[in-house]
Amino acid sequence: MEWVRFQPEAEMLVLPKIYPEGIHIPDFFKGKNIVHLPTMKCHVYTGTTGAMKNAFGGLLNTKRHYTHTWIHETLVDLLAIQKEIHSGLFAVMDGTVAGSGPGPRTMTPHLKDVILASGDQVAIDAVSASMMGFDPMKLDYIRLATERGLGTGILSEIEIVGDADAARERWNFSVGDNAATAFIRPFWWGPLSRFQHFFFHTPLVYFFVFGSYFFHDYLWYPTKGKRVIREFMETKWGKKWKEY
Repeated sequence: MEWVRFQPEAEMLVLPKIYPEGIHIPDFFKGKNIVHLPTMKCHVYTGTTGAMKNAFGGLLNTKRHYTHTWIHETLVDLLAIQKEIHSGLFAVMDGTVAGSGPGPRTMTPHLKDVILASGDQVAIDAVSASMMGFDPMKLDYIRLATERGLGTGILSEIEIVGDADAARERWNFSVGDNAATAFIRPFWWGPLSRFQHFFFHTPLVYFFVFGSYFFHDYLWYPTKGKRVIREFMETKWGKKWKEY
């Protein structure tokens, strides 16, 4: 697999500005059918995360952290690119266990026993967000994708096939912050954003990588994570996990 330069036909919102040297994607993906397998959960940067954000780790290289300030617009650009390079797009979202709280790493698991599936990446994210308790059209990445005709996040336009009662559930999830995200947030959207290039486009970025590693593995996990996992492993899905 090689990273090759790609010039989208669709108008991009931010990627050409973030990557002035050009947008590069894996050549392997061109002409392939893609099935995304996201989980239902919250995310500190986007509110919720699902099918659209699933492309973030596949279509962007190791410099994808450059996009965090413009994460919503980035996800919309990536969906537009996917529609150009893939022969088909489908998503199956796992909501058997859903995550509330400062995702993707410090969440509280909730057993919900639902599976979502759709060929519309925007619609599946919208229904997922709605079930978690969010107004999908108030999430910028869903709203922008809808406005650009990449799918629909308007619930009244989405046909629900299957368990319609489950789709109407509202779980009242919330996002919040943990110490790591609260520390770094000013660098993405606050007064320290002017120093992004200095901190994140140089080897200094490894200071933040180490800080995240230290917080999650040596502070959050011993003080809270172990208990969360221990309690989850006593649930029916936790017991099923032990069987593998």
